[in-house]
Order: sequence, then C-alpha cells, then structure tokens
Amino acid sequence: MESFSSVLVGTMVAAFGVVGLFLLARAADSEMVVFGVSLAGFAIAFDFNLIRRHFNTVDKAHAAEREATHV
Repeated sequence: MESFSSVLVGTMVAAFGVVGLFLLARAADSEMVVFGVSLAGFAIAFDFNLIRRHFNTVDKAHAAEREATHV
C-alpha cells in the first residue's frame, strides 16, 4: 500500500511542479518567477527523493534475501 500512496503523492507533487512552470512562463514580476522556479525545483527534488527511497527499499530487501540464503 505504501507504493500506491507514494505514486499518488508523487503524481500530485509533479502536477504542482507543472503549475510552477506555468507560473514561471506567465510571470509578470520577479517574485512570481522565483516562486515558479522554487515550486518546480521542489517538485523535482521531492519526486527524485521518492524514487531514491523506493530503490533503497528494494535494495535492502534483496540484501536481506541474499543474507538469508547465504551459508
């Protein structure tokens, strides 16, 4: 179930990142540019962190399996 919630949250944060890019593209002042870049950057960093956590969990499971079968 954790995998489904991670996918759901990752998709939602990616949508926020796209909103940030739209804000950046249509910005009329420098504050909106900074906010759009920050929102898009946060979304990218957050999603890459979710991907990293997933593969770390998979690696730990494989390592535990190797240790359990190792004589």
